Amino acid sequence: MTDDAKILVVDDEVGILKMIEITLQKEHFIHITTVTTKAAALQAIAEKNFDIILLDVMLPDGDGFTLCSAIRQQTTAPILFISARSSDFDKLTGLSVGGDDYITKPFNPLEVVARIRAILRRQREYEKKTVPFETENYVFNTFTYSPNQALLTVHGKVVQATAKELELLQFFCDNPLRVFTASQLYERVWGEDVFGEEKTVTIHIAKLRKKLGDDTRNPSIIVNLRGIGYKFIPPTGDEL
Repeated sequence: MTDDAKILVVDDEVGILKMIEITLQKEHFIHITTVTTKAAALQAIAEKNFDIILLDVMLPDGDGFTLCSAIRQQTTAPILFISARSSDFDKLTGLSVGGDDYITKPFNPLEVVARIRAILRRQREYEKKTVPFETENYVFNTFTYSPNQALLTVHGKVVQATAKELELLQFFCDNPLRVFTASQLYERVWGEDVFGEEKTVTIHIAKLRKKLGDDTRNPSIIVNLRGIGYKFIPPTGDEL
């Protein structure tokens, strides 16, 4: 059974591109575009709507972090970083500029496939919830989120957020006052059949707090219970 997901792979190492392409083809992915430069990636994205983007950090005509920021101006498609730069700083940077996940080289190509499948599955589940029927809006004292429109409004102003940030927000809204560990959040939002890093969750929560206007030093909406996990506390005030 083939998968019609459109995948863009950006890496300046031709050997890596070929390995990923062959692995994806063996796993029945048929729409794969590979490019080696930042310029070619931006051109490909301007010409085609991709369902997921695999992105290296070190490119001959620019870095992947800058490219990720530029991509986010054009699409909310999930971005999976694949890079030899493995420091915590690089991982945090990748996630903070709009990446959804980060894998370090060398890597097992089957792990990449597992992550892709998990991301695509969650994306499709999210779309099923938001497209075929009306989903109730989440209306709180300080923000409103409309899943059907993928629209987040904070203090009356529209706030741009990635698909993964909105998916995380919806999960919290669906489970108020419940405590989840970082690993549980990763399993529920990123995919239960992959092994991800808790830093991915931590960075996305930090970004979500900032966009919700939550105090990052003393948060009151997405609260961190040290040594236990995270809890979403709906902003106080009468809901409309």
